[in-house]
Amino acid sequence: MKIRNRIALQFSLIVASILLTFSLIIYFTTATFSREDFYERLKKKARTTARFLIQVNEVDQNLLKIIDRNTLTALYDEKVLVFDEQNRLIYASVDDQIIHYQRSLLDEVRQQKEVETWSDENQLVGIAYEEGGRNLVILASAYDRVGRNKQKNLRFTLIWGLAGGIGLTIGLGIFFAGQSLRPIDEINTQISTITARNLRQRLDEGDRRDEIDQLAVNFNAVLGRLEQAFEQQRSFVSHASHELRTPLASLKSELQLGLRRRLDAAEYEDILSNLLSDTDRLIGLTNSLLFLARTLENISQMPLAPVQMEEVVLLARDELLSAKPQYRVEFDYDNLPQSETETTVSGNEELLKRVILNLMDNACKYSADHTAHVRIGTDDRSCWVSVRDQGIGLAPEETELIFEPFHRAANAVGYEGFGIGLSICQRIIELHQGRISVESRLGEGSQFVVHLNHL
Repeated sequence: MKIRNRIALQFSLIVASILLTFSLIIYFTTATFSREDFYERLKKKARTTARFLIQVNEVDQNLLKIIDRNTLTALYDEKVLVFDEQNRLIYASVDDQIIHYQRSLLDEVRQQKEVETWSDENQLVGIAYEEGGRNLVILASAYDRVGRNKQKNLRFTLIWGLAGGIGLTIGLGIFFAGQSLRPIDEINTQISTITARNLRQRLDEGDRRDEIDQLAVNFNAVLGRLEQAFEQQRSFVSHASHELRTPLASLKSELQLGLRRRLDAAEYEDILSNLLSDTDRLIGLTNSLLFLARTLENISQMPLAPVQMEEVVLLARDELLSAKPQYRVEFDYDNLPQSETETTVSGNEELLKRVILNLMDNACKYSADHTAHVRIGTDDRSCWVSVRDQGIGLAPEETELIFEPFHRAANAVGYEGFGIGLSICQRIIELHQGRISVESRLGEGSQFVVHLNHL
């Protein structure tokens, strides 16, 4: 079922329930008032008859019957019966009808003084009347024709009013639900035209005041992020293809050179050495690309545990110096931590070690003295690790792009690398809900700082 029809149906059911409830309340309240009013009229009629019968000596039973039949307040199918102490009938307002009554009713009236009940379709009231030392029981009954007709007309009016109200509610509900949901239909139409080839297209955001406009705003934001992701993917594929093509082309050239003519052992050894170097470069690039891809894929499965940042720094230093003994790493504190928790973060030790190792490797690689200066500092909320070098530095415009995949500064072209390491570092730190920043001056060196919240 469409949302428009569901809203119209729910709205109609609510309004119908309200109208039905009020109609029933009005009908039964009116019926109760009408019934009680008729009972009061019967009581007055019974008392009046008893007074005429007992108190007015000039009025005998025959005259009283004539008065009952011809009074302006006579009721339809009216009957008045008067019984004495022995429950004998001493007066009946009608002579041409068989009168049925039960002695138990008379006893009940004497006991309760007043009784309201029914006799077939007629309302009947019984009252105990004491006057002049006589204890009488008067039964008065009649058919409330006027009241019944009023109730019938009221019932007819309420039924048609209820049907008309429900019908009008359904029609208006469908109309206004359609009007309210029309912007969503327009959004659906616009969305259906958006494909991977025209991600620059945006939805109409209106005046940004209601929820539907906010939906369009949020969807446009999602489109923006999606477009950026597609652009990054295209850029990633383009750069990866370019970086992979270089060592592959070099491998092909070396192989063609070896096949072109017969070479001596020294020349073959030189070619094999070049092939090994290009293969190592290709393997290193492929491993970096795979690591970057896996880092993005396993974002929700990354195991976290308490990690001491000093241990991470020391493990990264030992691994770097073991692979490249000519490098130097100087380690110290900005301020001594008051407890172990100040340098303990929630994270993945291997990933954090890779970040610090990459920053140390870059610092040593781009410094003339191959030295990296590493320091750890803490405050009330976070722990930071800074890696500083005195190397080639970065131009101001390069610091904004340094974390882009495959981006390499203009003055770093002559150095070994692929331009992926810092991008991987940033992704890892973002996975740890931290941040990485850089301060650099061209020709003077750079300082990278990793901030992580401690436990």
